[in-house]
Amino acid sequence: MKPLPHSSQNVTVTTLLADATQRTLADDVLAGLTSIPKTLPPKHFYDSAGADLFERICELPEYYPTRAEREILVAQSAEMARLTRATELVELGAGSAEKTRVLLTALDNAGTLQRYVPVDVAEQQLRQVSEAIAAEYPGVQVHGVAGDFLRHMDAVPAGDGPRIVALLGGTVGNFVGVDRTDLLAGISSILRPNDYLLLGTDLVKDRKPLEAAYDDSQGVTAAFNRNVLEVINRELDADFDPNAFQHVAIYNEQQEQIEMRLRSTMTQEVTIQALGGLKVVFAPGEEILTEVSAKFTPERLQQDLANAGLEIAWFETDSAGQFALSLSNPQIRS
Repeated sequence: MKPLPHSSQNVTVTTLLADATQRTLADDVLAGLTSIPKTLPPKHFYDSAGADLFERICELPEYYPTRAEREILVAQSAEMARLTRATELVELGAGSAEKTRVLLTALDNAGTLQRYVPVDVAEQQLRQVSEAIAAEYPGVQVHGVAGDFLRHMDAVPAGDGPRIVALLGGTVGNFVGVDRTDLLAGISSILRPNDYLLLGTDLVKDRKPLEAAYDDSQGVTAAFNRNVLEVINRELDADFDPNAFQHVAIYNEQQEQIEMRLRSTMTQEVTIQALGGLKVVFAPGEEILTEVSAKFTPERLQQDLANAGLEIAWFETDSAGQFALSLSNPQIRS
């Protein structure tokens, strides 16, 4: 698909979604809901309603990752700016870019920042963020990419100077096995010797705070989880009853990962008209796996990065040791 650019003063937005989003959703729903066990990929959470719900999740008392990551950014952004001398910040899955402003300000104060490149599937939010950042940082170019960073990494514009490619919020933990390997290898492929990957990783800890973070007392995470069914209803003309599914979040200690599921509360049949009237039958207690969020030890992180040809140059945690940020860059091979 040919990218559709749009420019406004210091802002350019390249759109790569259009009909491809619906086709990808259809492919994922067909594959996931006809498999055993049933699955859906978490990237489809983030329509406009899902993006708003996730912003609410980040403000919940139980959801420590956002606060912990911000603590590190506030304490260490000046050091990251000094170490990287980055002229550009590329952010994969930018969302509201609220935490990112801490690093943007540090790079701006260091006198190196020239361009910010947010990449996100929520196009409306991406456009709003792009305009806001351009207004907040006069003279900084903003080039937003409305796309799926897994499929559109080649749409990230080439940089002129050193850059940081950021994947924050523990998003890397949503990818397991070969998918994580492919993700990190894809990022590594666009890094030059003076570029860095800034990676946010949630760390292994006791079960209680982990499960509370993904099953809050206000039910916001439950609404976020069920919203993926609303997306399927709207985009693929399905008849899911989201209230017929229970939100479940459990910590798999053996795999060191949180698993979010939607559990059917009854026998039910769902019809998805856009998939040729596909009938999907659920037994009572049958689940759809909607998200995996892996937790890391430093050793696991180091190995995953090494598998992608990256070497850790800097690593810090928050004061409670719950979350980590790391900078890594391509290994120099003789």
